[in-house]
Amino acid sequence: MTDRYFEDYVPGSTQEFGSVKVTEAEIIEFATKYDPQPFHVDPTAAAQSHFGGLIASGWHTAGLMMRLLTENYLSPVSSLGSPGIDELRWRKPVRPGDELRIRVQVLEARPSKSKPDRGLVRSLIEVRNQDDEVVFSAIALNFVLRG
Repeated sequence: MTDRYFEDYVPGSTQEFGSVKVTEAEIIEFATKYDPQPFHVDPTAAAQSHFGGLIASGWHTAGLMMRLLTENYLSPVSSLGSPGIDELRWRKPVRPGDELRIRVQVLEARPSKSKPDRGLVRSLIEVRNQDDEVVFSAIALNFVLRG
């Protein structure tokens, strides 16, 4: 991770980062605590479900995306948090053994009118698996300090 400031998030630029391997144990552990649906916590029940096997909670996938985003894209010297996420979508199930990475495209970088030391960066985030399939997507909004 290099230090990045608002000016470094250029509209139209695209970067890829990752990866993280998803394990059955992590899927079950996360879902047991936060999303205890049978197809997330019980491999036998999951095999009988319409998914045909265990899948990660979408919120687990979102958490993995956030980990990759904070480790690689949002610079700790300039990131000021987020006012929200738009168009969050779970596109395909994430399964044990999947290896995920993120592709991030800067859609917009708008300087703040009221706070000249920062701007708002709008980014399309796609989480892709080892087969280059998009399994998750969202449009993130981030406040970023100017350099």
